[in-house]
Amino acid sequence: MLLSCAASIDGYIDDASPQRLLLSNAADFERVDEERAGVDAILVGLSTIRHDNPRLQVRSAQARTARRSRGLPSTPLRVTVTGSGDLDPAARFFDPVDGDDEAGRPVVYAATPAVGRARERVGPVATVVDAGDPLDLAGVLADLAGRGVRRLMVEGGSAMHTQFLAAGLADELQLVVAPVFVGDSRAPRFVGDARFPWSGDHRAQLAGATPIGDVVLLRYTLSDRRSPV
Repeated sequence: MLLSCAASIDGYIDDASPQRLLLSNAADFERVDEERAGVDAILVGLSTIRHDNPRLQVRSAQARTARRSRGLPSTPLRVTVTGSGDLDPAARFFDPVDGDDEAGRPVVYAATPAVGRARERVGPVATVVDAGDPLDLAGVLADLAGRGVRRLMVEGGSAMHTQFLAAGLADELQLVVAPVFVGDSRAPRFVGDARFPWSGDHRAQLAGATPIGDVVLLRYTLSDRRSPV
């Protein structure tokens, strides 16, 4: 399972303004699209859907065609998790995939108390799955594996990255560092407060560092490998 994130030099993934802070550049956006084309599912948290309103679809026509030629839908399965069930069915996350009836409905994993509300809100446009109380991320990964997901990409936000890392469920981290400082404690950071398996003498392994224009892609292998996807 892959975590993907772009952050400022001081570790923020956005600033505190109403507008989204774009940290990546055009070349890195193309790289992320290639990564999307190579996975089976993409997961974001509810806050990312609310604030960024992403479609989470492969943009490259060539990559979409290549996926179809391998018998895959043109874009990976879209996944989110929610503890409240307060989802907006008009969000672009729930849009049908243009020209691809095989792409499938997004999957929403809801904490047990929120399942009813989630089904009421997005049942017509998504598959809602009871993910336990409290919501069990390991169970989410196991369920995705049962749906044929072999490789999952988690694109955010901070709460999702924090929870997957703290649970030791991530295999790889791709962290793009942008040459800016945010310097505002009101802004969201890459991860929040938690106990992480990779701290002190137990360090993540740097697998590569690649300049991409004015940003740098850092690839880390996370040694505590328990993820089924």
